[in-house]
Order: sequence, then C-alpha cells, then structure tokens
Amino acid sequence: MQTVEQIAAQIVAREGGYVDDPDDPGGATKHGVTLATMRRLGVDLNGDGRVDAADLRALSPARAAAIYVEHYFRRPGLDRLPHALQPSLFDMQVNAGANAVRLLQRLVTRMGFRCAQDGVVGPQTIAAARAAAAAAPAHLADAYGIARRNYYYALADARPASRKYARRKDGGKGGWITRAEEFIAPRYRLTDAEHRERTASWA
Repeated sequence: MQTVEQIAAQIVAREGGYVDDPDDPGGATKHGVTLATMRRLGVDLNGDGRVDAADLRALSPARAAAIYVEHYFRRPGLDRLPHALQPSLFDMQVNAGANAVRLLQRLVTRMGFRCAQDGVVGPQTIAAARAAAAAAPAHLADAYGIARRNYYYALADARPASRKYARRKDGGKGGWITRAEEFIAPRYRLTDAEHRERTASWA
C-alpha cells in the first residue's frame, strides 16, 4: 500500500508546474497550489513579509507535497476513512476541496448509509463510509471514482469554459476524466467512443 507521502508526490507530478489559466476559477497555481492557499497558510518563501506571486513561483515540489499531506489529507480527516478510498479522495480534495467529501457522502447515502452532506469528515461520515466499505469492499473505490468522473462531466455541462478540462481539442478524454479514471478499474473506464457520445452535445 502506498504511503500518503507517495500519493502526495504523485499529485504534485500530476498537477504540473506554474500555470495561470484565465478559465481556472482558482487562479494561478504551481504544483496545484493556489496563491490563495499560500496566503491562507502564510507561506512567505522569500521572507519579504508578503505572500505573492513570487512566493508561488518559488514553491518547490517537496513543499507543495507537504502542504497537501498536512492541509488536504490529515487536517480534513481523510486518514480516518477507508484505506481503499484514500488515494482518490486525497487527489480530489486537492482538485475540488470539500466537494471530494460531499461526493462520498452522497454516494454512501445512496447506498443506504445516511450521513450529512456537508463536506466534513465527522463521526457520522466515518461510520457511514466504513459501513459502505464493509458492505461492498471490492466496489466502493470504483463507485467513488465513477461518481467523481460524473461530477466532472456535470461541471463541464454547466460551465462551457471548463469543458477543455474534460475533453481535449481532438475530442478525446481531458485531464479531469483521465484523472478520475486513474483510480478505477479498467473495466469501468469509458471507451473513447463512450466519452465522445457523452460529450457530443457540447459545442
């Protein structure tokens, strides 16, 4: 089983270097870390008393991974959820914040293990997730990954500017979709034709 540090290093590699995409509501990022996150955490890397774009550009992969482990995995309580879910949940927590936990809460509630859908890992969510994992130990991680893929498609349905993250220019799967499918078994991944059919209504 991978350690949380290994998973964090993979997330950093997946996120890439410095990116400032005007269509990304999160603004400029480096290794997936936003300037807003740097400011919230007070990460003043050059020691000038300000947290600004220069600090973001100076962010190292190791420091980004450490931020993820502490603030996106341990503090939100993902370590208290079933191990099989943790890699995909952690990856989505970095990518979509508390929506990662809300997605899990909706999934386990549909499975009959009710919990509040508030994005917070509390006793009720932990109990519901563990019960769902016990009921479907070989399937819960795949079910979560499929729900995550559907979440990204729905975002792109609602926000045309985000469609480039779900569908490449050539019509193939975009980064959001391939990212979600990394965490599900191959038999549950969409074929190229199925993906193209799913996105056919997009301009």
